[in-house]
Amino acid sequence: MRIVIIGQGAFGAKTLEALLDKHETVAAVFTPPDAPGGPIDPLKEVATAKGIPSYQPQGYEDEEVFEQYRKLQPDLTILAFVTSIIPERYFHVPSKGAICYHPSLLPRHRGGSAISWALIMGDTKTGLSIFWPDGGIDTGPVLLQKEVEIGPDDTTGSLYFNHLFPMGIEAILESVEMIKAGNAPRIPQDDSRATYEPLCDDEVAAIDWSAPAQEVYNLIRGCDPQPGAYVDTPEGRIRFYQADLKPQKVKEEPGKILAIDHSGIQVAASGGVITLGKVRPKKGGKMPAAEYADIASLKVGHYLGKGK
Repeated sequence: MRIVIIGQGAFGAKTLEALLDKHETVAAVFTPPDAPGGPIDPLKEVATAKGIPSYQPQGYEDEEVFEQYRKLQPDLTILAFVTSIIPERYFHVPSKGAICYHPSLLPRHRGGSAISWALIMGDTKTGLSIFWPDGGIDTGPVLLQKEVEIGPDDTTGSLYFNHLFPMGIEAILESVEMIKAGNAPRIPQDDSRATYEPLCDDEVAAIDWSAPAQEVYNLIRGCDPQPGAYVDTPEGRIRFYQADLKPQKVKEEPGKILAIDHSGIQVAASGGVITLGKVRPKKGGKMPAAEYADIASLKVGHYLGKGK
């Protein structure tokens, strides 16, 4: 089969390498434009090293871009980590259609921050879907799915890199084999069970210490590594990572610092103590929370988010 990959980043690059290792024919790749002065997209980098044409359109509505794609005469198009809007007509060009990777058990958690929302909403399991895109937002019929348990200490980063990334590459390869064999299913999604959430950005990442401790903890995990759940202080916005939750009765007001030690900053919450392992202040990178507390002169009894 002649395959075209539309994707980007490490996931797109690993998808290309895995397909080439299986001696599949990749006719071309499409990636977002490289930022001026920025690094080359990893998918483009691998394609260039392998002598595979790469295209970097600003978008996919332009007729010239569509003609470039159509002339490649793909048998199958694989969407491997796509953030651009791909018009439906692209999916009708390949003789065997197009498939897309999505890191959730569709129809739950449609949208661009599926892993984050699985954690924020307290799910105990998630997974990935390979589906046939139909022009909607993650709405096409499903080819296959794989599940993974969400551990109590998982973050968006650990779920993706330890599980959903490598599982996704294997799932794409498995899907390609099923398509080649002519036995790839098209299982309609049950729209009555669908959820759709917005991107996990600063609109949803603000911490409310008065919320139940488990909800605060889930928010911090879901925003780790991006964008980082935060509070605003007189010194600027502070983001938190590598959190831990100890459920217990707490008499102190939620948000008050209970202790500062090598493990981090321990904060009172409603129904537990949350330890913040790392901090990223407004200026500078991540650092151990205890180190930041020393720099910012934080003390036991101070309130995170309301000054001192």
